[in-house]
Amino acid sequence: MICRGNVLHPLLNYDSPQALRAFLDERGLGMRKRHGQNFLVNSAVRSKLLDALDFSSGDSVWEIGAGLGAMTIGLLTRGALVTAFEIDPAFSNALTSFFSTDTEYACRFNLIQGDVLKTWQHAASTVTNQNASGKKLFLLGNLPYNIGAALLADFIEKGFYFFRSVVTVQKEVAKRMCAHPGSKDYSSFSVLCSSVYKLTPLAVIKPASFYPAPRVDSQAVRMDLLPTRNLPKLFYPLVRSLFSSRRKIIRNTLLNFTVSLIHKAGSPMSAADVVSEVLKQAGIAGEERAEKLGIDEFAALAACLEDTVSHG
Repeated sequence: MICRGNVLHPLLNYDSPQALRAFLDERGLGMRKRHGQNFLVNSAVRSKLLDALDFSSGDSVWEIGAGLGAMTIGLLTRGALVTAFEIDPAFSNALTSFFSTDTEYACRFNLIQGDVLKTWQHAASTVTNQNASGKKLFLLGNLPYNIGAALLADFIEKGFYFFRSVVTVQKEVAKRMCAHPGSKDYSSFSVLCSSVYKLTPLAVIKPASFYPAPRVDSQAVRMDLLPTRNLPKLFYPLVRSLFSSRRKIIRNTLLNFTVSLIHKAGSPMSAADVVSEVLKQAGIAGEERAEKLGIDEFAALAACLEDTVSHG
């Protein structure tokens, strides 16, 4: 039961797979595999995720994949102003009945129904994130495996940042997020995430903590916003290009990237000359591989490339 003030709401026991199944069956609702729907039925894990988010009463929190509200109720109970994103229309209707009609939570709960990849930018246009207003915006999400990395990348590349995020993703994605230069899991996604956030891997969550149980382990990651750094415009495109053939040496992948760049810029320099100059200025050996470089080195390459092409 959910306690709301002096009223016990008997709709759901979020710790019981049987209760969740019964709730769905009684209303003719089904789980849609394409939406990556897995309910977190371990109350201890839910509490730890909320603790890790470490927000204060009155803070704004975006929740991705609210489902039937197991985490939503925790956020609201702790005083958050919640904007919940849910793709499933039936689950959205349930959330509305739980939190938006004649309850103490209605004034602190806002639901956005639809694919978050398509709806978040509109939602962002109606709020001012902390970079402009000084207010803190938090993110909590048990992210569907099929969109988790794409969604986080979309936020970062479009410059929409959260003061702190706690996301649960497939364990392999978490390893990529937190990987360091030189490790086998280090990728362009690692660079993307660590360019903006301090990443802290949290607990591995076993399949038994979910209903239905996924086939792989999950892991939570805490993401704390770093001080603002002015990265060159070419930073993210260059990182993606250099990692597209991660086993090739940087000189070769940089050459391919530079050919189209100088064509667009109308630079009279040859791509080979530009690459030689950029590597020299950045102090990076052309025989090095992308998987060995850190953020500062990628930033130096991007800055030197921008400068060389524009003044060539």
